[in-house]
Amino acid sequence: MTRALVLQHIRCEPPGLFSGVLRDRGIAADTVELDEGGRLPDWRGLDLVIAMGGPMGANDDAAHPWLAGEKEWIAAAVHAGVPFFGVCLGAQLLAASLGAPVRTGDVPEVGVLPVTATGAGRSDPVFGALGAEFPALQWHGDTFGIPAGAVRLAGSAAYPNQAFRAGETAYAVQFHVEVTGPMLAEWRRVPAYERSAGEVLGPGGLDALAAGFTAARASMARSASLLFAGWLDQARRGRAAAVRP
Repeated sequence: MTRALVLQHIRCEPPGLFSGVLRDRGIAADTVELDEGGRLPDWRGLDLVIAMGGPMGANDDAAHPWLAGEKEWIAAAVHAGVPFFGVCLGAQLLAASLGAPVRTGDVPEVGVLPVTATGAGRSDPVFGALGAEFPALQWHGDTFGIPAGAVRLAGSAAYPNQAFRAGETAYAVQFHVEVTGPMLAEWRRVPAYERSAGEVLGPGGLDALAAGFTAARASMARSASLLFAGWLDQARRGRAAAVRP
């Protein structure tokens, strides 16, 4: 049986639509809520790791001491070939774990905005299914560098680094396509998220963001299904190659 683990950093950022893809594949995932004191298991017993977002930054070890241990854990698992999928903070944690810089951006990126695939992204076995450009929900103030040896897969007008692949089965995306309506409603009540949205969108901006989400919801759901299913297929191929004589 496939053993999957979800790393969560706030309760209102679960895998969302990705959970449905896991269920369709018959994959049950355990969740560790790290911000609430959850303990990381031995990664050697896992087949998949999914790391989700959160309001903290990847460098906020002083305020959240468990981040240091999580980054070490991610580095060890990914270097050993455990398939990894990181979203937003999860993407930044993968970058930091692999030695790339993570920093505060020039301005928060908030809204439903176009993401553009690079040439490598368009030909990638996972990312290529999304096409040359697609809408995604952005809600972040930090950004990451591309780790040495990794492949940049996408960018946006504000942030050139929106996605990358490290090795064959470790993927990171800054944006969100997995969000459901109830998740977005919860995010609007998180003070750090509300603050970043207000800085960019101004009064009434959250209503405009919600309207943008509604308009792009079907497209994002399709992207979520294609992207995550493609990663699961790539992870399966990677595991098969690892045990092939």
